[in-house]
Amino acid sequence: MQKNVILVTGAGTGIGKLTAQSLAEAGHIVYATMRNVEGRNKPRADEMRALAKAKDIQLHPLELDVLSQESADAAAATIIREQGRLDVVMQNAGHLVVGPTEAFTPEEMVKVFDTNLFGTQRVNRAVLPYLRQQEAGLMLWISSTTTKGGFPPFLGPYGAAKAAMDSLAVTLAYEIARFGIETSIVVPGAFTRGTAHFPSAGKPADAERSAAYARYDGVMDQIGERLSELTPDDADPQAVADEIVRIVALPSGERPMRSVIDFVGDGAREVLEVSERVRIEFAKRIGMGDLLEAKIKR
Repeated sequence: MQKNVILVTGAGTGIGKLTAQSLAEAGHIVYATMRNVEGRNKPRADEMRALAKAKDIQLHPLELDVLSQESADAAAATIIREQGRLDVVMQNAGHLVVGPTEAFTPEEMVKVFDTNLFGTQRVNRAVLPYLRQQEAGLMLWISSTTTKGGFPPFLGPYGAAKAAMDSLAVTLAYEIARFGIETSIVVPGAFTRGTAHFPSAGKPADAERSAAYARYDGVMDQIGERLSELTPDDADPQAVADEIVRIVALPSGERPMRSVIDFVGDGAREVLEVSERVRIEFAKRIGMGDLLEAKIKR
């Protein structure tokens, strides 16, 4: 198996943490990035360092704040300086907000987009010069079934930001294919257990506007309860990490553009099957079929 050098954003908790650890345990060199490695997240970073030592794996906590271009640039430069290359970039950092869409100010929505969309662009600008120079690499994006499947109300800013990020990933895939850089978009469904996604969700500051939607009180709780009822007992976000480990291990040129991990069945898998077929057919019709696959050096 090829030992890849991998950067994972948002690796302090949830899917990012699980995936970073799983990739390291599979034998890869993993940089688990997060904000405030020597501050608020120091206990998480120390836990990773202890795990790496105990299991003799290469799992390296690294400072990377996706809200800062300087931070993203520094993280990428550190990896290149220490390893001489970068093989896989996992765009995972994100933040969920919950509440009536009207109650969010435009400025609050900008903050949601800053983490979930613009943060990925800062990472793109930090890592792509190295990947283009190598003429090899994998951009691996963590999307969401909210971008194509059915999803509940009161997730407006988050759903919009994730949809924008997903669209950016698809567009970028065409633009980096001739540099030999592959794209895989992993699409997790809702997980009601195993992550702090919903418990740590942000809310709008405008309490008065939120209170105006009192007739919807309990709706989110009811949705959560219903999702829990639909979710099988074996639904675990570790399944997402396992799928990413599988994708990374595949030979260059054989990695899937899309992979859906959905235990609830919100329809995203079916919609994505159609949209991928249409996307491929249209690309061929307009004469850019060669951009559907990365130009891999043999």
